[in-house]
Amino acid sequence: MYWSLSWRNIWRNKKRTVIVAASVFFAVILALIMRSMQLGSYAYMIHSSAKLFTGYLQIQEKDYWEKRSLDNSITADESRIRELEKIPNVTSVTPRLETFALVSYGKNTKVSQVTGIDPVREANMTALKEKLTAGNFLTGDSDGMLIGTGLAEMLGVGIGDSVVIYGQGYHGQIAAAMVPVSGIVKLPFKALDNAMIFLALPQAQKIFSCPGLITALPVMIDNIRHLDQVEEDVRRNLKPDETIMTWDQMMPDLLQNIEVDNASGLIMLSILYIVIGFGVFGTIMMMVSERAREFAILISVGMRKWKLMLLTALETIQVSFLGVLMGILISYPLLLYMVAHPIRMTGQMAELYEQLSIEPLLTFSARPDIFVSQALVVLAITAVTIIYPFLFIRRLEPARTIRG
Repeated sequence: MYWSLSWRNIWRNKKRTVIVAASVFFAVILALIMRSMQLGSYAYMIHSSAKLFTGYLQIQEKDYWEKRSLDNSITADESRIRELEKIPNVTSVTPRLETFALVSYGKNTKVSQVTGIDPVREANMTALKEKLTAGNFLTGDSDGMLIGTGLAEMLGVGIGDSVVIYGQGYHGQIAAAMVPVSGIVKLPFKALDNAMIFLALPQAQKIFSCPGLITALPVMIDNIRHLDQVEEDVRRNLKPDETIMTWDQMMPDLLQNIEVDNASGLIMLSILYIVIGFGVFGTIMMMVSERAREFAILISVGMRKWKLMLLTALETIQVSFLGVLMGILISYPLLLYMVAHPIRMTGQMAELYEQLSIEPLLTFSARPDIFVSQALVVLAITAVTIIYPFLFIRRLEPARTIRG
């Protein structure tokens, strides 16, 4: 009865109900957009960096990350890689042999990162093949190299030119070879484009005297929410001299930037909640003041104050729920559109993203928990405003209010 009565009451004055519901509606919309933008950006930053650099986790030799030496290599045959690829939520596993060497052509010499890759698996993980601008992509038995466009311009090389690679191989052996340029790739960030060379894994193992060895086995997953479970499954595949590094351990700068930005975002969201709270409170206060005479008459004819408080609370809850529901229904397709059409940033913000080696896109998230959490927060704020009608009705003096 009280629920039905309160529902009829809120539609007695449609204008007042629309005002209250609209204040909650816009509060939900603003909170959802802000939080969706934050969480979507974080997920994109992590996924982009993991996909391009490290994977969400890597299998390495225990001391490799500290020493970055070919002497701290591991083995991973085809059967082991396929076993890892069968783990639920794993999307790709790609072996790599990473080191640094001098690369020379004519009178030009640069320090470059040389990475031995499995061309098929690397293309699946990093979409490296799609970045090819000239020449041919590597094959499993290729004896050529892929070179970044920036590094190719610095060295003055083109397709078919032979580049000298000189460095230190496994256990201090000299690594030297002349490798023809098979293809040129345009990498998304200047720092990478100016310093990257890719070789087929067998060719890299031959040049650096480490047959059958790799330095890392990056693993990509479909969603960061599955990271803990995948890590647990991968640990069962580890050898005694191996360890697992997760993305946050390998990219601490990215993690720190996300934590700082999240803290500042929560502060801004708190300010928004305060503004929302005052807006809703002002609307509820106006609604109660307008109905003071109505409340006084009801109490005068015998209605108990606690029943009137209950009725008022139900009215506030229903109006707030109506605003929250409309906010979610309107914002959901809007956020889905924003997820499908991220905003490309320019200017200083784009430069900041590129410094983090992340493509400058502002992405959004449509995770269900975002809608639930923001709706609950706004409903909680509205619930707090119920205190005012309670106090108002409790202190109401029917005779004075009716005469006034």
